[in-house]
Amino acid sequence: MNKMDHQEVSGAVGEAFDVDALAARIRAWGLGFGFGEVGITGTELPGAEAGLQAWLAAGFHGEMDYMAKHGLRRCRPAELVPGTLRVITARLDYWPESADADAALNDPERAYISRYALGRDYHKVLRLRLKKLAERIAEEVPHGFRVFTDSAPVTEVALATESGIGWRGKHTLLISREAGSFFFLGEIFTDLPLPVDPPVSDHCGDCTACITVCPTQAIVAPYKLDARRCISYLTIELHGAIPAEFRPLIGNRVYGCDDCQLVCPWNRFAQRTAEADFAVRNGLDAASLVELFAWTADDFESRMPGSPIYRIGHERWLRNLAVGLGNAPSMPAVLGALQARAEDPSELVREHVAWALAQHADRSPPSA
Repeated sequence: MNKMDHQEVSGAVGEAFDVDALAARIRAWGLGFGFGEVGITGTELPGAEAGLQAWLAAGFHGEMDYMAKHGLRRCRPAELVPGTLRVITARLDYWPESADADAALNDPERAYISRYALGRDYHKVLRLRLKKLAERIAEEVPHGFRVFTDSAPVTEVALATESGIGWRGKHTLLISREAGSFFFLGEIFTDLPLPVDPPVSDHCGDCTACITVCPTQAIVAPYKLDARRCISYLTIELHGAIPAEFRPLIGNRVYGCDDCQLVCPWNRFAQRTAEADFAVRNGLDAASLVELFAWTADDFESRMPGSPIYRIGHERWLRNLAVGLGNAPSMPAVLGALQARAEDPSELVREHVAWALAQHADRSPPSA
């Protein structure tokens, strides 16, 4: 555990404090720091290793080499952080109050951005909140700890499932009976011998709504996602050209996709976020494709710092928007926006603009 986060535990910690009472206080402190729920689990993740190996062997991770880089350490908390006895998992809701997902998806002139990305990048928000909770625990009982968000090799859904926060849905995301699935997950690895929470059972039943609704049929079987087909992967993780076969299916989704969550019956219980950092920025919940496509590199650099979207850069942002414009109605504003970037300095952008213009040409009625 790194020096900044580590505090030595002296004596027999099991005899120094009431672990049940401490666990109850940890949950209360977590709620006080804004988390929707806090759970505790051990370091054993039954089935996680076999599942990860099969997923990687099938090539479903695509270009996400980091998924294979750390091997099975991802499924072994005590090996990833030596000395870890327990993992405290926490849920932080992100659904913004003002963002009407259906209105954006149903308007082909608008850009649809995954609801988690409309505000500030969650990594810093979540990590800071987890660190505060870990430090509050240390005020009560010194412990060695490290905090993680999804930027580290941690099997978050498996840990959250084992800690009783929810169950893995057929779309592979975590679902909570109390809060649906529109939330972030984070972890505190600790050397405290806390009591663990029991996992909850699967409540998806016979429902296959998420599988059916996926525009690219990326959920190839219940609980099995081929990321190479997933719109979130194609618009965020993929660095090169988006395969032509998927472009018409992407519609106006220019950063991520929420379809499998929006259709999930459990999200009628989704919690609106109370976190100001997750409020909509730059009018991204109602922006048009044409408007965003007009942003210069300087515009992107000045407006997107602190946003999750910043990580893909201006070039891939334009790539995604060009696909959206290719799927938009053949209006003068749309065609003009595309033509204005037909000679863009980026080969990647030019290729997607050419595809988009060809889409409109194919839809145009033949001249007399």
